Amino acid sequence: MAKLGKRTTAAREAFVGKENLTVEEAVSLIKANANAKFDETLEIALNLGVDPRHADQMVRGVVGLPNGTGKDVRVAVFARGPKADEAKAAGADIVGAEDLVEIVQGGKIEFDRCIATPDMMPVVGRLGKVLGPRNLMPNPKVGTVTMDVAEAVKAAKGGEVQFKVEKAGVVHAGIGKISFDDAKLAENIRAFVGAVAKAKPAGSKGSYMKKVSLSSTMGPGVSVDVDSAISK
Repeated sequence: MAKLGKRTTAAREAFVGKENLTVEEAVSLIKANANAKFDETLEIALNLGVDPRHADQMVRGVVGLPNGTGKDVRVAVFARGPKADEAKAAGADIVGAEDLVEIVQGGKIEFDRCIATPDMMPVVGRLGKVLGPRNLMPNPKVGTVTMDVAEAVKAAKGGEVQFKVEKAGVVHAGIGKISFDDAKLAENIRAFVGAVAKAKPAGSKGSYMKKVSLSSTMGPGVSVDVDSAISK
């Protein structure tokens, strides 16, 4: 077993015995022990009482974080003509149609969010096996299949976060940078948890939100009191 470094050991010791903290306590603890040489991301993981193998228990949605993510999101748009021009004007990083499909099929995926106009979906549909596993496939349910490409690009660039439950019933996302003010991180946390709470599927029985955990990119995790994360 590899020997832990002094920084990692100290961080783990600081978290011993700490659990079910308030959002503010958790943020303070994580920030105090985030000592990497880069601006770490605050990451959140929610354990949900759902089985996503059943269609009526799928959890999926999108939320605009009030203080953004702090991340430079690269956006690709599948569109033609005037809509392609609108996407470029709105700040899209990559815009194309069949030519962009060929690029993606070739394995070159240099974007974090993918948007498409409805008329492009028959073409974009060919990329399901490539974009689907990366959670990049445009979907009208989260606003990435739309005629209003300019607004979709601005939302993606401005701190909008998509979420989708994984096989084990976990939803996770990056919701800000450690350099953010404590209050801004707390606000982002509650916005994200609130959005997941509202996305509770009809097939969910019993306890829906079982556990909320926070961590920095390189740091240990800590559990947060669910009630503290949902409301204030």
